Amino acid sequence: MAKIQFSKGVDEEVIPEVRLTRSRSGDQGTATFIFTNPQILAQGSNEEITGMYMIDEEGEMITREVKGKFVNGKPEALEAIYLMKTPEEWDRFMRFMDRYANENGLGLSQS
Repeated sequence: MAKIQFSKGVDEEVIPEVRLTRSRSGDQGTATFIFTNPQILAQGSNEEITGMYMIDEEGEMITREVKGKFVNGKPEALEAIYLMKTPEEWDRFMRFMDRYANENGLGLSQS
């Protein structure tokens, strides 16, 4: 079961748009997640955002690079950036994304 959480124990139901970039050498990469109107920002949610946790059967990957986007003073989106500094981190991230995509109906488009 692959899932994403912003607060420990609270699964995020909104499926993000994910953009991947990778260095020419393949040694490093960046994944940018954009969640539009995520549940964690919903009215009445009092959960604290402590990072973005990507959890699956292999364990947990964490990023603290989470920013809110506001329109007219209201939270509208969250953007999280996950950096991969080694080919092993890239491979681990891709295994997570395969599981997450399969469970949530995400497709891959190249642009």
